[in-house]
Amino acid sequence: MGRARRGLFVAPFDALADPRVVGDLAATAEAAGWEGFFVWDHLLYGDQVTAIADVWTCCAAVAMRTERLLLGPMVTPLARRRPQVLARQAASLAVLSGGRFVLGLGLGDDWVGEFSAFGDEPDPRTRGRMLDEGLEVLVGLLSGEPVEHASDHFTVRGARFQPAPTVPIWLAGRFGNRVPLRRAARHDGYFVIGLDTPDDLLEVTTGLAVHTPAPGLEVVIDLQPEQDPLPWLDLGASWVLTRIGPFDLDLDEVRRLIAAGP
Repeated sequence: MGRARRGLFVAPFDALADPRVVGDLAATAEAAGWEGFFVWDHLLYGDQVTAIADVWTCCAAVAMRTERLLLGPMVTPLARRRPQVLARQAASLAVLSGGRFVLGLGLGDDWVGEFSAFGDEPDPRTRGRMLDEGLEVLVGLLSGEPVEHASDHFTVRGARFQPAPTVPIWLAGRFGNRVPLRRAARHDGYFVIGLDTPDDLLEVTTGLAVHTPAPGLEVVIDLQPEQDPLPWLDLGASWVLTRIGPFDLDLDEVRRLIAAGP
């Protein structure tokens, strides 16, 4: 495979909880040679985080301030969103960015009550079913084909959207969980969370191969800023992201890290 591309995985929290700041950071990132800028999607993140910016507004700011960076939410829990609304948002951001938008989706986690606090589904197995059903609706609507779907979670009766620009879909999952890996193999990318060593990455790529993914499936990992990316670059990852956040974010320090480049 070709070289791994380098991007940023940015929590828009506290000092970064301002779409204007996020747009500025994205412009700096593009000038410094980063190739992707992906934004966390959360409503709550525990007592250590007091302010959180909306991911869609941040993505729009990134799209408007850059010309080459891939961008998108990383990741959006589809179970707390209506897939038809999400399809419209994704298509609009694909147009706004000139085809640079990537839709990162996943199960989400209720570890700080992010689902239960708002009456959203707290059970991960149920959210998994909602993710699969929502994906069916979302992909159908983005394709421009008529969509018929009826379940306890989502109902669409023959709706049809104008075909959208191509929106790659990357699915997230924690290392060692088999269902997210199988789900990702049916789409455009797998953002694998919780890798400890490069050997773990080899296990992921081996597991994906068993499910015969489509050619060009992206394998995406994230590392802390202090981690050396070199041991990971030639082991099957197509994207290696540097994590910015979530806690104790100092804006000047973040700017220096991004400006230094990959």
